[in-house]
Amino acid sequence: MRATSFIAAICASLLTTTAFAQAPDQADEIIRGRYQAILGDCAACHSKEGAEPLSGGNPLQTPFGPIVPPNITPDKQTGIGQWSEGEFKLMMRTGIGHGGKRLYPAMPYPSYTKMSDHDLSDLWKYLQTVEPVNNAVEANQLPFPFNIRFSLLGWNLLNFSEGEFKPDPERSADWNRGKYLVDGAAHCSTCHTPKNLLGADKGAQYLQGASLQGWFAPDITNSRTTGLGSWSKDDIVAYLETGINKTTIASGPMAEAVQNSTSKMESSDLQAIAEYLKSTPGEQEPTTRTPVAKNVMETGQAVYRDNCSACHGADGKGSLPLFPALAGNQIVLQKSSETLSRLVLFGSQGVGTSLRPTTPSMPSLAWRLSDQQIADVLTYVRNSWGNSANAVASDDVAQVRPR
Repeated sequence: MRATSFIAAICASLLTTTAFAQAPDQADEIIRGRYQAILGDCAACHSKEGAEPLSGGNPLQTPFGPIVPPNITPDKQTGIGQWSEGEFKLMMRTGIGHGGKRLYPAMPYPSYTKMSDHDLSDLWKYLQTVEPVNNAVEANQLPFPFNIRFSLLGWNLLNFSEGEFKPDPERSADWNRGKYLVDGAAHCSTCHTPKNLLGADKGAQYLQGASLQGWFAPDITNSRTTGLGSWSKDDIVAYLETGINKTTIASGPMAEAVQNSTSKMESSDLQAIAEYLKSTPGEQEPTTRTPVAKNVMETGQAVYRDNCSACHGADGKGSLPLFPALAGNQIVLQKSSETLSRLVLFGSQGVGTSLRPTTPSMPSLAWRLSDQQIADVLTYVRNSWGNSANAVASDDVAQVRPR
């Protein structure tokens, strides 16, 4: 009897020891999974202000119609509570969700397919710890025929290549880590690469800037003309970490990305991203510009003097950290003036992070300036202090101004 009791006690002790040994491992997996959610900025799409985290987001306005990011809490009725880990990984790798439902590539599975099995497992484990929220979301609000999910089979055949990221043995560990993040979890291409008529990336213009929900996500290649060619790696890291560097301040969707994602990334990952982005060549030759009429520059200068120079300076050098420089500013030099028009029309609030909680703001000038005046002042800014970019037409501004 004593021997039996002794053996039982030993077994109980072993079981208890195993449980305690597993608990730290599981905690580590959850912590790593939460970091994967930060890298992927899941909250940006799947959460909205005033609602519970990850319980469904605001509609994404695509060229084909609105798509609403669904509830990804572990609620069994309206979230992913009925999913298995295998189904989750299949969705992330192929865009095929629970029950064989095909997802639209607004969910960036063409990028997530590159994530490692290890990272996907950690992300899954973290999502299981999120508070379940009962919130039914009708994700597909597209008009016919785009609402037919079966058509995505053809889209995938034409535009999607499944496969985990494979490191380049000829490159450094930092470069490979940076490419893994940029092309995978961080899905930078989703915003910064132009799309074709089917909504797929134009591979030949990788990371060279694209229109997105009323903004222009800028060129983030190392192009000397429109990209990050004039930025050092430290400039890139500072921008991703705080939303500000020696030249510019993040605004719009990028300000949200900094606040919710990049400012919370590990310093080593930000360095790796900078290392990779500085290796992407982009367009290196200046595009031929149409000469700007003298009267347009004179009118634009007058508008600038009366409305902009107090903050941005007569020389366009700004006054950081409050007012960004316009001379040599990457946003100013983009092929598209969409973001510039939006900033003048609607104003903008600078990004706030734990490192820089106080933020500047740009007032709306829509009430004060006409479309032609805004076009003239933007043309002036894009062609002064060493800047060189195409003129802005009043029609370009009119397309951004609400009617």
